[in-house]
Amino acid sequence: MNALELLRRELAKPGYVPEHIAIGVNTDAYQPCERERQITRQVLEVLSECRHPLGLITKSSLIERDIDLLAPMAANNLACAAVTLTTLDAQISRTLEPRAAAPMRRLRTIRTLTDAGIPVSVSVAPIIPFVTEPEIERILEAARDAGAVGAHYTVLRLPHEVNPLFQEWLQAHFPDRAQRVMNRIREMRGGKDYDADFAQRMHGDGVWADLIRQRFEKAVARLGFKSLRGRFGRLDRSQFRRPVVVPATTRRGSAQGARQLDLF
Repeated sequence: MNALELLRRELAKPGYVPEHIAIGVNTDAYQPCERERQITRQVLEVLSECRHPLGLITKSSLIERDIDLLAPMAANNLACAAVTLTTLDAQISRTLEPRAAAPMRRLRTIRTLTDAGIPVSVSVAPIIPFVTEPEIERILEAARDAGAVGAHYTVLRLPHEVNPLFQEWLQAHFPDRAQRVMNRIREMRGGKDYDADFAQRMHGDGVWADLIRQRFEKAVARLGFKSLRGRFGRLDRSQFRRPVVVPATTRRGSAQGARQLDLF
């Protein structure tokens, strides 16, 4: 709940050097509670005020609410977005992502953001062998037609408690291919359900992972997606300015109700 104050204090530090901030990497920035809490919007307001480059990743159409902040930033090469599109199959989406926007709604979100001048890439994730993997090319084509200008992907990762949850879902909805799916996942993870190696964990390793990469790259080239540097392309860091208003702190670092001018 105090993200706004923490962010202002961090950006005001004399030694702070602006880098691209990716919002929504560890969890979606537009959780259902965001409609009431508006924590993400408050963060965007501060980043807009400070002309700080940012990228948003989401499965939610709620991002459209914040176009009034994102569009002016995008016009100054300070903001872009990525919409995750796991599948075009509404039935798979309902069971795999029950609280996320439907696939067609996400495509409309891509179009809405694009029409507002916000560069959008599509995140094809997670690619699940024999479940969503056959759709790679169709997903990319649908996203391109909706206005997406870039694309990236990740293969399914099963760290910690995600593993038993996924295998339970797999047995419930795809019992006929559950073993094949897990066998293929293990082939891409060195024989394990999950490999945390930083260099391999997003795309996997081995012959099957390489085939996915080749398919993805060929489809991206055929569909004319732009080549982006990293997930969010080349955003401008040179426009950054420190916040004028910074929450006062006690010696323990907690925010007080009063605010003071930034002296730096």
